Amino acid sequence: MTGRKANIVGAGPNGLVAAAVLAEQGFDVQVFERNARPGGAAASGSTLGEGTIVDLGAAAHPFAYGSRAFAHFDLAGHGLQWDFHGYPLAHPLDDAESVFLHQDLEATMAQFPADRKIWQLLHGPLVRHPQEILDNATSPLLGIPPHPVLMARFGLRALPPAKLLASAAFRTRQAAALFAGSSAHSMLPLSHPFTSGFGALFGALGQSWGWPVAHGGTGSIIDALLRVLDGLGVQIHTGHQITHLAQLPDADLTFLDATPRQAVQLAGDQLPARLRRRFERWRYGTAAYKVDYLLDGPIPWKDARTAQAGTVHVIGDAAELARAERQVAAGSMPERPFVMVVQPSSADASRAPAGRQVIWSYAHVPQGYDGDAGALIDAQIQRFAPDFKDRIVQRVVTGPAQLQAWNPNLVGGDIGGGSLAGTQQFFRPSPSLNPYSLGVPGLYLCSSSTPPGGGVHGMAGWHAAHRALRDLGRH
Repeated sequence: MTGRKANIVGAGPNGLVAAAVLAEQGFDVQVFERNARPGGAAASGSTLGEGTIVDLGAAAHPFAYGSRAFAHFDLAGHGLQWDFHGYPLAHPLDDAESVFLHQDLEATMAQFPADRKIWQLLHGPLVRHPQEILDNATSPLLGIPPHPVLMARFGLRALPPAKLLASAAFRTRQAAALFAGSSAHSMLPLSHPFTSGFGALFGALGQSWGWPVAHGGTGSIIDALLRVLDGLGVQIHTGHQITHLAQLPDADLTFLDATPRQAVQLAGDQLPARLRRRFERWRYGTAAYKVDYLLDGPIPWKDARTAQAGTVHVIGDAAELARAERQVAAGSMPERPFVMVVQPSSADASRAPAGRQVIWSYAHVPQGYDGDAGALIDAQIQRFAPDFKDRIVQRVVTGPAQLQAWNPNLVGGDIGGGSLAGTQQFFRPSPSLNPYSLGVPGLYLCSSSTPPGGGVHGMAGWHAAHRALRDLGRH
């Protein structure tokens, strides 16, 4: 295939992985990125002042750690390092000690003996095969998974709504809260079918290889990818916004690391009418409202062990979490939202000046929310760490509109490329065995709006590029 050319619009992890796959196959690849630096939402900056490293998008990375795409391109050999905390996850509770997801199944179950059997049933087979489970989860749903027997076992655990499973299966508030918090990564109401799949998947990864952070910030993942691309001769044009495909040079293949809304803007009337109508109806989901903190020390949690956790789910018990997620999905802002906190500098000293801590957090808020949720996030953390506000040196708030202005793929603050409600969980972005094709020869979508969805793993770009290579080989 020497001499063939490819264009990539958007330099998020998926676009960069697609570029690497094609360049490895001899394509002359050019990447066009509107921002000054590649990476999309997988980026870091010093927004809290000199000497700080703040993850501007994603922060904890159980998917990136096991990504087949990242392993193929040997990001570790290109400088990527992982940092691990004492616990992958903590979930504080009112009037009780925090409950922890340990990087060990037995240690997790020891916290709630009454729920040991059901926790083992849900997680045991998955914990024993984390790579295979992730490979299944990061493959297109419409097709034969790489490990079909394990996928069938996972499917049985994934089907029930997390709210139903947490209330019916668990006797203890500790196990129910821990499971519900992981299920909330779906950014769906916990009454939605298949939300238990998120709880089982995130729990299994945490109890096997953990939820690590990238040393030096999430941007370090992109830095490693850029070294790969540099070695492959890929040209990256930053500060170069593409508003229509006509602006691109001639190429055999073109990939859009964009959501359906941007794909319509870029491709215009070139898209088949049916696909364009579907894209125009594409639904964006629950948004993130982000607050980053610089503290003069660790968060003073009531349960001091919580400071050793990489991620903390700040909400209370499972019933409160289910109520908050239901309100958000209905477009109402809860007084006590689900807040996710990541404490990277407790494992990675490079994140903050000596004696200080960088804290990353966001709350789930309604799509396009234009209110001020910052005080609610402060209050939720303060609820479980009474002296928290006294530790704040600096605070930076980024609401949904600001997220979208920074990265147009984060429509209305949706960090997952589109809601997973209804058929969009399975038909991303359309009901097709080739979900990456845009119905135009040589034109493909490779964003989180395609399988396997959101997260820093590059697998949408990986699958899209390999599908395009197969399609090209048939002509």
